[in-house]
Amino acid sequence: MRVIKVEAAADWDALISQLPEPHILQTWEWGLSKKRNGWAPQALVWEGPTDKVVAAAMVLSRQVRVVPGINIKVLYCPKGPILDWGNLELSSSILQDLEAFTRNQKAVFLKIDPDVLLGTGIPGSESETSNAAGLAVETLLKSGNWRFSQDQIQFRNSVLINLSKDEEALLAAMKQKTRYNIRLSERKGVSLRQVQMTDLPMLYSMYAATGVRDGFVVRHGAYYTELWGQFMQAGMAFGLIAEYEGKPIAAVMIFYFAGIARYMFGMSLEVNRELMPNYLLQWEAIRLAKRLGCHTYDFWGAPDEFNEQDALWGVYRFKEGFNGTTVRHLGAWDFVAKPWIYQAYTEILPKLLDFTRRLGKAQNRKKAYSD
Repeated sequence: MRVIKVEAAADWDALISQLPEPHILQTWEWGLSKKRNGWAPQALVWEGPTDKVVAAAMVLSRQVRVVPGINIKVLYCPKGPILDWGNLELSSSILQDLEAFTRNQKAVFLKIDPDVLLGTGIPGSESETSNAAGLAVETLLKSGNWRFSQDQIQFRNSVLINLSKDEEALLAAMKQKTRYNIRLSERKGVSLRQVQMTDLPMLYSMYAATGVRDGFVVRHGAYYTELWGQFMQAGMAFGLIAEYEGKPIAAVMIFYFAGIARYMFGMSLEVNRELMPNYLLQWEAIRLAKRLGCHTYDFWGAPDEFNEQDALWGVYRFKEGFNGTTVRHLGAWDFVAKPWIYQAYTEILPKLLDFTRRLGKAQNRKKAYSD
């Protein structure tokens, strides 16, 4: 393993594109977006006997203030490292290297959450399948120095659509109600247009309003407008706005890299929801992703527990109507270099996060209704 200096985002992106399952959260653009918010990205590569890169990881580091005067260092490798996880010998070697790296960095822990597939379908259903290679990686982590994290940053599970079929076949495969709602939205006069840079502040206001309604915390406006704008300018994101009678009522932001388009941000107003703009937005996003050459559309998120009590159940039912495949992944795992600090951190942090979320929701209301 060696740390490399990245001269240009395109160099790193081209490097990871040659590896299995490269993820947009491992791109250098994503690292730069996190750098603006207190994280420091480091690029790690592993080379095989012929000097060919066989694995890579963009690791983010940050100093976290636990209490006044006391900071700790934490590491996070979002949706990485990237390698052939089916090669258990390689996987084991890289995990050991990452453990040594964490100790050398004097960090409390390192979190990884690679998209290693455990299976498809809802557990217990007729459609459930298991992925032996992914389950072997899970066993490898359990038998080593890694623990399943109680702090899952990214979605573990999702719904994927294979875009290899033509548009007519994709539409025909959807549930009847989904097709009906797409057509209803069109008949009722909802129109779509692509997001321009000048639309981003408006999108943020709509996103803040969505956070108030649905109960999730929204960060400051610059975080989103800079992130969306950066990826749009890099040719790695597009947005769509649904309008009715000339006024925006809903929107989506889609990020894409290495053949996969991901629905990462959605927003809508309370008014005109009966016009079903979100169905039309998703269908157009799928069509546009296909025209951009993507082979997969990722709905970015499904329940951890597949039951009606899960907060994502309603959203999942919406996504399921597009006839995608439910995929279940490994989730986040932590290597703990300093156990007693980690224990204190994981016990204190949930309380701090709960307070931050309550404060954030109050601030969301101000953001959403200040105009």
